[in-house]
Amino acid sequence: MSKSYKEIMNDITTFIFDVDGVLTDGSIHITPTGEMLRNMNIRDGYAMKAAVENGYTVCIISGGSNEGVRVRLRNLGITDIYLGVADKVATFEEFTDIYNIKSEQVLYMGDDLPDYWVMQRVGLPTCPQDSAPEIKAISKYVSHKNGGTGCVRDVIEQVMKVQGKWMEHFNAKYD
Repeated sequence: MSKSYKEIMNDITTFIFDVDGVLTDGSIHITPTGEMLRNMNIRDGYAMKAAVENGYTVCIISGGSNEGVRVRLRNLGITDIYLGVADKVATFEEFTDIYNIKSEQVLYMGDDLPDYWVMQRVGLPTCPQDSAPEIKAISKYVSHKNGGTGCVRDVIEQVMKVQGKWMEHFNAKYD
């Protein structure tokens, strides 16, 4: 019998997220100079920072290459940021080898076909509510939130709650 997604959450030590369609709603605003601007959800950022502070490994693997995204993520304490990635599987394998992370310890959230093959390799493939049908079909958990609207917070908060680290993180700051 296979484990439920809540049971799998007990084993998660690592979060990997795509950017466009996960940390953003997938839309871009193009300025007259050609710069592409994205919106990110502040609650997603707060949860990623909480995960880092609680010792989880947080990694970003994205086909996009916006340096503003890198700056935002670094400000949250995320150091493993792979942008402009053409082969997400190779990057995933390199990353997990460097840190000696087992695939069953990884929660990966993606939203579209470039994430498909990586998601097949992780312990807990997840996606936002508005993901491509092929991604929803292979996800063990589909967030009730769309990309860029708190889906990252949703999965991080659930993992930390299952592992008893969500409120404890905040209580420790204010004790």
